[in-house]
Amino acid sequence: MAQALNKSAGGSGKLKIRKGDEVIVRTGRDRGKKGQVLKVMPAENRAIVQGVNMVTKHRRPSPTAAGGIERIEAPIHVSNLAVADPKSGEATRVAFKFLEDGSKVRVAKRSGEQID
Repeated sequence: MAQALNKSAGGSGKLKIRKGDEVIVRTGRDRGKKGQVLKVMPAENRAIVQGVNMVTKHRRPSPTAAGGIERIEAPIHVSNLAVADPKSGEATRVAFKFLEDGSKVRVAKRSGEQID
């Protein structure tokens, strides 16, 4: 019983979103925005998307860099993101398909178009 309570809240490590994907934000204050995935964090089930979930950071000056206020992208949960269909640009779900040569590729369920 004690083991079940001590489980970490990390993710499974298998995400359908990858670095470089064009994604659409499904919920939250940035709903409807499109952006490119800059970084994926599978352990936390989060991704950093260009121009989405912007936060203000106050930087203290250091000997090498000046301080100041800057706006950077914060991680967003992958459940709030959807991959954009390569054909129509609309949100789509992702399926996996094996090609004739045996390689596994991602496919957009909306159009059947290959994603990678």
